[in-house]
Amino acid sequence: MAASTGGGTGWYKGKVKAVQSGDCLVVMALSSNRPGPPPEKTITLASLISPRLARRGGVDEPFAWNSREYLRKLCIGKEVIFRVEYSVPSIAREFGSVYLGDKNVAMLVVSEGWAKVRVQGQQKGEVSPYVAELLHLEEQAKQQGLGQWSKVPGAAEASIRNLPPSAVGDPSNLDAMGLLAENKGRSMEAIVEQVRDGSTVRVYLLPDFQFVQVFVAGIQAPSMGRRAVTETVVETDLTSDKQNGDVSADEPQADLTSAQRLTVSSAPSAEVSPDPFAPEAKYFTEVRCLNRDVRIVLEGVDKFSNLIGSVYYPEGESAKDLALELVENGLAKYVEWSANMMEDDAKRRLKAAELQAKKTRLRIWTNYVPPVTNSMAIHDQNFIGKVVEVVSGDCIIVSDDSIPYGSLLAERRVNLSSIRCPKMGNPRRDEKPAPYAREAKEFLRTRLIGRQVTVQMEYSRKVTMADGTVAAAAPASADSRVMDFGSVFLMSPVKGDGDDASAAVPSGTGNQQPGLNVAELVVGRGFGTVIRHRDFEERSNYYDALLAAESRAISGKKGIHSAKDPPVMHIMDLTIASAKRAKEFMPFLHRGKRVPAVVEYVLSGHRFKLLIPKETCSIAFSFSGVRCPGRNEPYSEEAIALMRRKIMQRDVEIEVETCDRTGTFLGSLWESRTNMAVTLLEAGLAKLQTSFGTDRIADAHLLEQAEQSAKNQKLKIWENYVEGEEITNGPAVVDNKQKEVLKVVVTEVVDGGKFYVQTVGDQRFSSIQKHLASLSIQEAPVIGAFNPRKGDIVLAQFSMDNSWNRALIVNAPRGGIQSPKDKFEVFYVDYGNQEEVPYGQLRPLDPSVSATPGLAQLCSLAFLKVPVLDDEFGTEAAQFLSEQTLGSSLQFTATVEERNTSGGKVKGQGTGTVLIVTLRAEESEQSINEAMLQEGLARLEKRKRFEAKERKAMLDELEKYQKEAKTARRGIWEYGDVDSDDEEDTLPPVAVAKKSGGKR
Repeated sequence: MAASTGGGTGWYKGKVKAVQSGDCLVVMALSSNRPGPPPEKTITLASLISPRLARRGGVDEPFAWNSREYLRKLCIGKEVIFRVEYSVPSIAREFGSVYLGDKNVAMLVVSEGWAKVRVQGQQKGEVSPYVAELLHLEEQAKQQGLGQWSKVPGAAEASIRNLPPSAVGDPSNLDAMGLLAENKGRSMEAIVEQVRDGSTVRVYLLPDFQFVQVFVAGIQAPSMGRRAVTETVVETDLTSDKQNGDVSADEPQADLTSAQRLTVSSAPSAEVSPDPFAPEAKYFTEVRCLNRDVRIVLEGVDKFSNLIGSVYYPEGESAKDLALELVENGLAKYVEWSANMMEDDAKRRLKAAELQAKKTRLRIWTNYVPPVTNSMAIHDQNFIGKVVEVVSGDCIIVSDDSIPYGSLLAERRVNLSSIRCPKMGNPRRDEKPAPYAREAKEFLRTRLIGRQVTVQMEYSRKVTMADGTVAAAAPASADSRVMDFGSVFLMSPVKGDGDDASAAVPSGTGNQQPGLNVAELVVGRGFGTVIRHRDFEERSNYYDALLAAESRAISGKKGIHSAKDPPVMHIMDLTIASAKRAKEFMPFLHRGKRVPAVVEYVLSGHRFKLLIPKETCSIAFSFSGVRCPGRNEPYSEEAIALMRRKIMQRDVEIEVETCDRTGTFLGSLWESRTNMAVTLLEAGLAKLQTSFGTDRIADAHLLEQAEQSAKNQKLKIWENYVEGEEITNGPAVVDNKQKEVLKVVVTEVVDGGKFYVQTVGDQRFSSIQKHLASLSIQEAPVIGAFNPRKGDIVLAQFSMDNSWNRALIVNAPRGGIQSPKDKFEVFYVDYGNQEEVPYGQLRPLDPSVSATPGLAQLCSLAFLKVPVLDDEFGTEAAQFLSEQTLGSSLQFTATVEERNTSGGKVKGQGTGTVLIVTLRAEESEQSINEAMLQEGLARLEKRKRFEAKERKAMLDELEKYQKEAKTARRGIWEYGDVDSDDEEDTLPPVAVAKKSGGKR
């Protein structure tokens, strides 16, 4: 019978979402113009009554399950056309006709004998328009013995299911652990009867009809909340796309737009609203699983005896993983505790799917903000060099072959990416090495020291100095530093190490790694673990290979994964012990023969810290009769760099002659039969001090020859050597050394005596400017997503020219951000000025840029006392200094007379070194210091009783300008001599923006 022959209530098109019994279906709309799941309607087939399924604790009527199964398999998930014939408000049900294609569903059910036609007891109008045809088909089914009319003896009794007690709501009815043990990893047939939320289903496990609740493994969908009502609630939304409400019988294809929901709550509870996207997640699971045949694979049981399992539903010829589909569609999140019950491949797929959903801000991740990270990419900073030092099992220092030899600047500290080894501790703070820390360091030392490696830099992180943990989004400060991470490869592998590392290809690349991965080698020997990174954190390009190496170490019970007690090694550190204690070891070291040692540190060109393995002690050792330039003297760094390259952490031999009054052992040292004192002397980086004779110094004649060779060639410290003249490298050189002179521009004047400068030609400034210019800064950040705090380095828009610059938050609103109009006091770290900036003119800053220290250097005019702003003539002094120094075309030379490291506080600047300078404009004979005195806007600081000649001469010259101002009664001398006051100069507490400020 054609569908268009119905009455006038209108035909609607929909899809069957659920089949509740042999005569009842839930139909949902194919589309909806409102957010959330589409509307749905529960339809009972008009004039039919099917056998009733058992409620909880009850018994099926005969053939009830067969009847429901027939209708379920016939209609579930298929498109139908239906209309409501009549409704019964007293029981809140609607009765109608449903067509599957051109077949009347009620007629199909009756013809197979799975429902009876109900005519008696119905009021007028409460009857199907097809009742006559239905009665005829029922009579035929009876005669043929179909369905519930079966004439087979015992058929009715056999059709009643033997239902075990339900485990839903009463876990005591289920032996969860027994069920898991019997079916672990096995695919079980099931039919989903209810969907509690997107990741929780209630199913019949076939063939025993055990009714259980299963939590989908590895995920959690948003909660549906709770309703507060106890009575039956009916929500009806009867609307139509047609303005008139009804759809003509000639239009059976009209979309379903009317809906009725029947919700029953059996117990009172506090109302809890559903989480965002919870209805969508539930609907997603319902349309794929509700009343469908699925496969359940039990993965585990939680502590409350809840079943945890994977759910697979059919789609065409294949099976889909419900957990993976929910996560991929942004309707569930990955949950570690239940994912640990699954196979590793399944876990990785879920994590990857969640990461992709987060990146695309899909559904539940719409407002997702990645965790704050201060890491910065340092890709392409790859280099080749030799390993100079092994700091620990996961940190080495490599000399970059691309940087000229002879400077400590050639050395780069590299932390091995994505691994963590036991900490070495700090003996000066009484911190002992963690178990296997020494073994990890020694393992790397014996394999890497002095060997050439290839380094691939991968990322940087800012860490706190206190505990080594990541300092999320913290500004660069005294208690934090930036650490560079990379992968290090041995160009030629060490024999015997091949079992612990593989020549893996990095994920996503087609290039073979350039050698043996050192991090993989360390982890494979059980001396380190692989870091479990957060989603958006950078990691090693060889992360999968590291995980595989760790897995091998764990299975092999190597190193830290071993059940054995770690080896114990007690080292007596004589470098921090008393001299008396050190001398007690003299008999063991002074035996007239060479003693094996390992160079732990190069303290200076001629002084070292050595480990004596045989005596299990560390000593301070110095060359006999050989001295290198001291710290801050010319060629000191070159001497240290040479010794670091030659002997740092190498196996050496020593001969001890004596022990001095400080506890330092004196003697000779050889590396590979080479006397290292000779190497220093030949390079012109040391000199002999043989006033006490050379008879006790080993290879004394070689030392003398080496020194004479350096003198003849006038190398390094001998560059000004003249035969017969003595060259000294002692403290006297410091007084005569050339002063530091900087070429600068003044960027901000604080007051008449304090100002900020930038060094001309600083490559860091051009690099930062280039980076800032490349930024695409558009809309303001979302309130709450970006919360700048005091001490943070951010981007701020300067009010004078609307340019974006690096700034330090000096003061922030209390109690968090209340509105976009909130003001923040910021200090422009590259210029020295500060101002109040509204929230809308701030942006987060890439840590790769914020890590660079501020380029504005605070300076003070040397030898002067200048009135502060609040004093008389303080404003005039600041104005004069501004007029003389501020200007984009003005450049100055700043001669550094001394450095004030007392850490005076300046608003915005914090504590730090202040350069005390003589400032002079280019091609000008008079300095700014002299001009300030001449104008009467400053006076000379108090003279000291004993002054160096150079300082006395400079003050005498400046005093001429002060006398001229006194005579003319200029400025502060207007009323005669200025009264004496405290001579200790203090830094002013407030910075004042002059004219356009420091930023131009």
